Amino acid sequence: MTALPTSGRAWHLVARPHGWPKPSDVALREVPVAAPGEGRILVRNLYFSVDPYMRGRMNDVKSYVPPFELDQPMIGGAIGEVIASRAEGFAVGDHVLHGLGWREYAEFPAEHGTKVDASLAPLSAYLSVLGMTGLTAYAGLFETASFKEGDAVFVSGAAGAVGSQVGQFARLKGASRVIGSAGSDEKVKLLVEEYGFDAAFNYKSGPVKDQLKEAAPDGIDVYFDNVGGEHLEAAIATLNTHGRVTMCGAIAQYNNTGPAAGPRNLALAIGKRLRLQGMLVADHYGLKQQFIKDVGGWLVSGELKYDETIVEGIENGFDAFLGVLRGENTGKMVVSIGG
Repeated sequence: MTALPTSGRAWHLVARPHGWPKPSDVALREVPVAAPGEGRILVRNLYFSVDPYMRGRMNDVKSYVPPFELDQPMIGGAIGEVIASRAEGFAVGDHVLHGLGWREYAEFPAEHGTKVDASLAPLSAYLSVLGMTGLTAYAGLFETASFKEGDAVFVSGAAGAVGSQVGQFARLKGASRVIGSAGSDEKVKLLVEEYGFDAAFNYKSGPVKDQLKEAAPDGIDVYFDNVGGEHLEAAIATLNTHGRVTMCGAIAQYNNTGPAAGPRNLALAIGKRLRLQGMLVADHYGLKQQFIKDVGGWLVSGELKYDETIVEGIENGFDAFLGVLRGENTGKMVVSIGG
Protein backbone atom coordinates (compact mmCIF):
# COMPACT_ATOMS: atom_id res chain seq x y z
CA MET A 1 0.00 0.00 0.00
CA THR A 2 1.34 3.40 -1.00
CA ALA A 3 1.94 5.74 1.93
CA LEU A 4 -0.44 8.69 2.09
CA PRO A 5 0.96 12.21 1.89
CA THR A 6 1.35 14.08 5.16
CA SER A 7 1.43 17.56 3.62
CA GLY A 8 0.69 19.44 0.41
CA ARG A 9 0.63 22.96 -0.95
CA ALA A 10 -2.39 25.26 -0.89
CA TRP A 11 -3.00 28.87 -1.95
CA HIS A 12 -4.01 31.14 0.96
CA LEU A 13 -5.50 34.62 0.88
CA VAL A 14 -3.36 36.68 3.25
CA ALA A 15 -4.65 40.23 2.53
CA ARG A 16 -7.81 41.76 1.07
CA PRO A 17 -6.93 43.24 -2.36
CA HIS A 18 -7.57 46.90 -3.08
CA GLY A 19 -8.17 47.09 -6.81
CA TRP A 20 -6.21 44.49 -8.76
CA PRO A 21 -5.01 41.56 -6.63
CA LYS A 22 -1.24 41.53 -6.06
CA PRO A 23 1.15 38.62 -5.39
CA SER A 24 1.52 39.91 -1.82
CA ASP A 25 -2.22 39.29 -1.26
CA VAL A 26 -1.74 35.52 -1.51
CA ALA A 27 0.72 32.86 -0.39
CA LEU A 28 1.38 29.28 -1.48
CA ARG A 29 1.91 27.40 1.78
CA GLU A 30 2.59 23.86 2.88
CA VAL A 31 -0.30 22.48 4.94
CA PRO A 32 -0.81 19.16 6.74
CA VAL A 33 -2.85 16.46 4.99
CA ALA A 34 -4.99 14.16 7.13
CA ALA A 35 -6.04 10.59 6.41
CA PRO A 36 -9.80 10.49 5.75
CA GLY A 37 -12.19 10.04 8.64
CA GLU A 38 -15.29 7.87 8.62
CA GLY A 39 -17.53 8.67 5.64
CA ARG A 40 -14.83 10.84 4.09
CA ILE A 41 -12.38 10.63 1.18
CA LEU A 42 -8.89 11.97 0.45
CA VAL A 43 -8.41 13.28 -3.08
CA ARG A 44 -5.27 14.24 -4.97
CA ASN A 45 -6.34 17.15 -7.12
CA LEU A 46 -5.53 17.00 -10.83
CA TYR A 47 -7.20 20.23 -12.02
CA PHE A 48 -8.71 23.25 -10.34
CA SER A 49 -10.77 26.09 -11.71
CA VAL A 50 -9.99 29.81 -11.60
CA ASP A 51 -13.01 32.02 -12.28
CA PRO A 52 -13.83 35.74 -12.34
CA TYR A 53 -16.35 35.43 -9.49
CA MET A 54 -13.48 34.52 -7.16
CA ARG A 55 -12.34 38.15 -7.22
CA GLY A 56 -15.50 39.09 -5.31
CA ARG A 57 -14.80 36.43 -2.69
CA MET A 58 -11.51 38.15 -1.90
CA ASN A 59 -13.47 41.13 -0.51
CA ASP A 60 -14.92 41.04 2.99
CA VAL A 61 -18.43 41.97 1.91
CA LYS A 62 -21.77 40.23 2.13
CA SER A 63 -22.58 38.56 -1.18
CA TYR A 64 -24.24 35.49 -2.66
CA VAL A 65 -21.21 33.41 -1.62
CA PRO A 66 -19.19 33.87 1.59
CA PRO A 67 -15.83 35.66 1.26
CA PHE A 68 -12.58 33.73 1.37
CA GLU A 69 -11.17 33.64 4.89
CA LEU A 70 -7.82 35.25 5.53
CA ASP A 71 -4.92 32.87 6.18
CA GLN A 72 -7.03 29.94 5.01
CA PRO A 73 -6.84 27.99 1.73
CA MET A 74 -9.03 29.43 -1.00
CA ILE A 75 -11.74 27.23 -2.49
CA GLY A 76 -13.27 26.54 -5.89
CA GLY A 77 -14.13 23.80 -8.32
CA ALA A 78 -11.67 20.93 -8.68
CA ILE A 79 -11.31 17.45 -10.15
CA GLY A 80 -9.16 14.85 -8.44
CA GLU A 81 -8.42 11.18 -7.92
CA VAL A 82 -9.40 9.36 -4.73
CA ILE A 83 -6.25 8.10 -2.99
CA ALA A 84 -7.93 6.96 0.25
CA SER A 85 -11.56 6.28 1.10
CA ARG A 86 -13.58 5.47 4.18
CA ALA A 87 -16.87 6.05 2.39
CA GLU A 88 -19.18 3.57 0.73
CA GLY A 89 -19.42 4.07 -3.02
CA PHE A 90 -16.00 5.69 -3.44
CA ALA A 91 -12.93 3.63 -4.25
CA VAL A 92 -9.28 4.46 -4.69
CA GLY A 93 -8.82 5.54 -8.31
CA ASP A 94 -12.27 7.10 -8.71
CA HIS A 95 -12.34 10.60 -10.19
CA VAL A 96 -14.33 13.15 -8.23
CA LEU A 97 -15.63 16.67 -8.84
CA HIS A 98 -15.67 18.78 -5.67
CA GLY A 99 -15.31 22.30 -4.26
CA LEU A 100 -11.89 22.31 -2.60
CA GLY A 101 -9.61 23.64 -5.31
CA TRP A 102 -6.50 25.83 -5.00
CA ARG A 103 -4.64 22.95 -3.26
CA GLU A 104 -2.88 19.68 -4.01
CA TYR A 105 -4.88 17.44 -1.63
CA ALA A 106 -8.43 17.66 -0.30
CA GLU A 107 -10.06 15.61 2.48
CA PHE A 108 -13.83 16.00 2.80
CA PRO A 109 -17.18 14.21 3.38
CA ALA A 110 -17.91 11.92 0.44
CA GLU A 111 -21.36 13.44 -0.10
CA HIS A 112 -19.64 16.69 -1.10
CA GLY A 113 -18.08 14.98 -4.13
CA THR A 114 -19.54 13.78 -7.43
CA LYS A 115 -17.98 10.89 -9.32
CA VAL A 116 -17.21 11.63 -12.97
CA ASP A 117 -16.29 9.32 -15.85
CA ALA A 118 -12.95 10.00 -17.51
CA SER A 119 -13.91 7.73 -20.42
CA LEU A 120 -16.79 9.98 -21.48
CA ALA A 121 -14.89 13.28 -21.61
CA PRO A 122 -11.51 14.72 -20.60
CA LEU A 123 -11.52 15.34 -16.86
CA SER A 124 -11.00 19.08 -17.28
CA ALA A 125 -14.27 19.24 -19.28
CA TYR A 126 -16.18 18.63 -16.04
CA LEU A 127 -14.92 22.04 -14.90
CA SER A 128 -15.87 23.72 -18.18
CA VAL A 129 -18.30 22.67 -20.90
CA LEU A 130 -19.86 19.87 -18.79
CA GLY A 131 -19.47 21.74 -15.51
CA MET A 132 -20.51 24.96 -13.83
CA THR A 133 -19.60 27.23 -16.74
CA GLY A 134 -21.54 25.14 -19.24
CA LEU A 135 -24.59 25.00 -16.97
CA THR A 136 -24.34 28.77 -16.43
CA ALA A 137 -24.48 29.33 -20.18
CA TYR A 138 -27.33 26.87 -20.63
CA ALA A 139 -29.49 28.15 -17.77
CA GLY A 140 -28.75 31.81 -18.44
CA LEU A 141 -29.77 31.57 -22.08
CA PHE A 142 -32.71 29.19 -21.99
CA GLU A 143 -34.23 29.89 -18.58
CA THR A 144 -33.21 33.40 -17.51
CA ALA A 145 -33.30 35.00 -20.97
CA SER A 146 -36.24 32.86 -22.16
CA PHE A 147 -34.51 32.30 -25.51
CA LYS A 148 -36.76 31.26 -28.36
CA GLU A 149 -36.07 30.22 -31.93
CA GLY A 150 -35.54 33.23 -34.19
CA ASP A 151 -34.06 35.49 -31.49
CA ALA A 152 -31.01 37.59 -32.31
CA VAL A 153 -28.47 37.12 -29.52
CA PHE A 154 -25.50 39.24 -28.43
CA VAL A 155 -22.90 37.83 -26.02
CA SER A 156 -20.09 39.80 -24.36
CA GLY A 157 -16.93 38.04 -23.26
CA ALA A 158 -17.85 35.67 -26.06
CA ALA A 159 -14.53 33.82 -26.24
CA GLY A 160 -14.60 33.02 -22.53
CA ALA A 161 -15.78 29.84 -20.86
CA VAL A 162 -19.43 30.89 -20.55
CA GLY A 163 -19.76 33.21 -23.54
CA SER A 164 -18.38 30.76 -26.08
CA GLN A 165 -21.02 28.22 -25.06
CA VAL A 166 -23.90 30.73 -25.00
CA GLY A 167 -23.31 31.70 -28.61
CA GLN A 168 -23.12 28.10 -29.79
CA PHE A 169 -26.18 27.02 -27.78
CA ALA A 170 -28.15 29.89 -29.37
CA ARG A 171 -27.00 28.90 -32.86
CA LEU A 172 -27.85 25.23 -32.29
CA LYS A 173 -31.34 26.18 -31.07
CA GLY A 174 -32.18 28.35 -34.08
CA ALA A 175 -31.11 31.92 -33.34
CA SER A 176 -31.61 34.25 -36.28
CA ARG A 177 -28.26 35.91 -35.60
CA VAL A 178 -25.49 35.41 -33.03
CA ILE A 179 -23.07 38.26 -32.29
CA GLY A 180 -20.11 38.24 -29.92
CA SER A 181 -17.56 40.69 -28.58
CA ALA A 182 -14.04 39.77 -27.51
CA GLY A 183 -10.78 41.50 -26.64
CA SER A 184 -8.54 40.55 -29.56
CA ASP A 185 -8.71 40.08 -33.32
CA GLU A 186 -7.61 36.46 -32.86
CA LYS A 187 -10.58 35.77 -30.60
CA VAL A 188 -12.95 37.50 -33.03
CA LYS A 189 -11.70 35.20 -35.79
CA LEU A 190 -12.21 32.17 -33.52
CA LEU A 191 -15.81 33.17 -32.77
CA VAL A 192 -16.76 33.37 -36.44
CA GLU A 193 -14.64 30.62 -37.96
CA GLU A 194 -14.72 27.98 -35.21
CA TYR A 195 -17.79 28.65 -33.06
CA GLY A 196 -20.14 29.68 -35.87
CA PHE A 197 -21.04 33.20 -34.70
CA ASP A 198 -22.61 35.27 -37.49
CA ALA A 199 -20.65 38.36 -36.51
CA ALA A 200 -18.09 39.41 -33.90
CA PHE A 201 -16.03 42.46 -33.04
CA ASN A 202 -13.04 43.52 -30.96
CA TYR A 203 -14.37 45.87 -28.29
CA LYS A 204 -10.96 47.55 -28.11
CA SER A 205 -11.23 48.65 -31.75
CA GLY A 206 -13.91 51.30 -31.24
CA PRO A 207 -17.07 52.22 -29.31
CA VAL A 208 -19.06 49.10 -28.46
CA LYS A 209 -22.35 50.80 -29.33
CA ASP A 210 -21.22 51.62 -32.87
CA GLN A 211 -19.74 48.18 -33.51
CA LEU A 212 -22.82 46.43 -32.14
CA LYS A 213 -25.16 48.53 -34.27
CA GLU A 214 -23.17 47.59 -37.37
CA ALA A 215 -23.17 43.90 -36.43
CA ALA A 216 -26.90 43.89 -35.56
CA PRO A 217 -28.66 46.24 -38.00
CA ASP A 218 -32.05 44.77 -37.03
CA GLY A 219 -31.36 44.98 -33.29
CA ILE A 220 -31.05 42.16 -30.76
CA ASP A 221 -33.60 40.26 -28.70
CA VAL A 222 -31.29 38.74 -26.06
CA TYR A 223 -28.13 40.07 -24.46
CA PHE A 224 -26.03 37.73 -22.33
CA ASP A 225 -23.91 40.04 -20.18
CA ASN A 226 -20.56 38.86 -18.83
CA VAL A 227 -18.96 42.30 -18.78
CA GLY A 228 -21.25 45.14 -17.70
CA GLY A 229 -20.26 48.78 -18.20
CA GLU A 230 -20.10 50.04 -21.78
CA HIS A 231 -21.32 46.70 -23.15
CA LEU A 232 -24.53 46.79 -21.11
CA GLU A 233 -25.22 50.37 -22.15
CA ALA A 234 -24.70 49.47 -25.83
CA ALA A 235 -26.98 46.45 -25.53
CA ILE A 236 -29.78 48.49 -23.95
CA ALA A 237 -29.57 50.89 -26.91
CA THR A 238 -29.71 48.01 -29.42
CA LEU A 239 -32.31 45.73 -27.82
CA ASN A 240 -35.66 45.41 -29.54
CA THR A 241 -39.00 45.80 -27.76
CA HIS A 242 -39.46 43.09 -25.11
CA GLY A 243 -35.75 42.27 -25.22
CA ARG A 244 -34.22 40.27 -22.37
CA VAL A 245 -30.87 40.61 -20.62
CA THR A 246 -29.20 37.91 -18.56
CA MET A 247 -26.86 39.66 -16.15
CA CYS A 248 -24.29 36.95 -15.46
CA GLY A 249 -21.09 38.90 -14.76
CA ALA A 250 -19.52 42.34 -14.72
CA ILE A 251 -15.83 41.62 -15.15
CA ALA A 252 -15.19 45.17 -16.40
CA GLN A 253 -15.71 46.50 -12.88
CA TYR A 254 -14.51 43.72 -10.54
CA ASN A 255 -11.30 45.58 -9.71
CA ASN A 256 -12.75 49.09 -9.49
CA THR A 257 -11.78 51.05 -6.41
CA GLY A 258 -14.60 53.59 -6.84
CA PRO A 259 -18.27 53.38 -7.87
CA ALA A 260 -18.82 51.79 -11.27
CA ALA A 261 -20.44 53.85 -14.00
CA GLY A 262 -23.91 52.50 -14.58
CA PRO A 263 -25.71 52.44 -17.93
CA ARG A 264 -26.70 56.03 -18.65
CA ASN A 265 -29.62 54.96 -20.85
CA LEU A 266 -31.50 52.70 -18.45
CA ALA A 267 -34.68 54.74 -19.03
CA LEU A 268 -34.91 53.08 -22.47
CA ALA A 269 -35.93 49.91 -20.63
CA ILE A 270 -39.30 51.51 -19.89
CA GLY A 271 -40.47 52.21 -23.42
CA LYS A 272 -38.89 49.03 -24.80
CA ARG A 273 -40.37 46.97 -21.93
CA LEU A 274 -37.01 45.30 -21.41
CA ARG A 275 -36.33 42.64 -18.81
CA LEU A 276 -32.95 42.73 -17.06
CA GLN A 277 -32.45 39.76 -14.76
CA GLY A 278 -29.47 38.61 -12.74
CA MET A 279 -28.65 34.92 -12.59
CA LEU A 280 -26.70 32.55 -10.37
CA VAL A 281 -26.03 29.03 -11.54
CA ALA A 282 -26.88 27.65 -8.08
CA ASP A 283 -30.55 28.51 -8.73
CA HIS A 284 -30.66 26.21 -11.76
CA TYR A 285 -29.31 22.85 -10.64
CA GLY A 286 -32.69 21.36 -11.54
CA LEU A 287 -31.65 21.71 -15.18
CA LYS A 288 -28.57 19.50 -14.77
CA GLN A 289 -30.01 16.33 -16.33
CA GLN A 290 -31.41 18.13 -19.37
CA PHE A 291 -28.18 20.12 -19.67
CA ILE A 292 -26.00 16.98 -19.65
CA LYS A 293 -28.30 15.29 -22.17
CA ASP A 294 -28.30 18.21 -24.62
CA VAL A 295 -24.68 19.26 -24.27
CA GLY A 296 -23.36 15.70 -24.16
CA GLY A 297 -25.23 14.99 -27.39
CA TRP A 298 -23.83 18.08 -29.11
CA LEU A 299 -20.31 17.14 -28.04
CA VAL A 300 -20.64 13.58 -29.34
CA SER A 301 -22.07 14.80 -32.66
CA GLY A 302 -19.29 17.37 -33.03
CA GLU A 303 -21.79 20.24 -33.30
CA LEU A 304 -20.45 21.91 -30.15
CA LYS A 305 -16.84 23.01 -29.79
CA TYR A 306 -15.01 24.18 -26.70
CA ASP A 307 -11.59 25.46 -25.79
CA GLU A 308 -9.63 25.38 -22.56
CA THR A 309 -6.60 27.35 -21.51
CA ILE A 310 -4.63 25.00 -19.26
CA VAL A 311 -1.88 26.39 -17.03
CA GLU A 312 0.55 23.82 -15.67
CA GLY A 313 1.61 23.77 -12.02
CA ILE A 314 -0.02 24.79 -8.76
CA GLU A 315 2.69 27.45 -8.33
CA ASN A 316 1.20 29.23 -11.38
CA GLY A 317 -2.36 29.19 -10.03
CA PHE A 318 -2.47 32.83 -8.97
CA ASP A 319 -1.03 34.01 -12.29
CA ALA A 320 -3.71 31.97 -14.07
CA PHE A 321 -6.38 33.70 -11.98
CA LEU A 322 -5.00 37.13 -12.91
CA GLY A 323 -5.00 35.99 -16.53
CA VAL A 324 -8.74 35.33 -16.36
CA LEU A 325 -9.35 38.84 -15.01
CA ARG A 326 -7.29 40.25 -17.90
CA GLY A 327 -9.11 38.13 -20.48
CA GLU A 328 -6.01 36.15 -21.45
CA ASN A 329 -7.93 32.86 -21.64
CA THR A 330 -9.74 31.34 -24.58
CA GLY A 331 -12.52 29.20 -23.19
CA LYS A 332 -12.19 27.93 -19.63
CA MET A 333 -9.03 28.67 -17.64
CA VAL A 334 -7.95 25.56 -15.74
CA VAL A 335 -4.87 24.89 -13.62
CA SER A 336 -3.37 21.43 -14.02
CA ILE A 337 -1.55 20.03 -10.99
CA GLY A 338 -1.60 16.34 -11.85
CA GLY A 339 1.73 14.68 -11.11
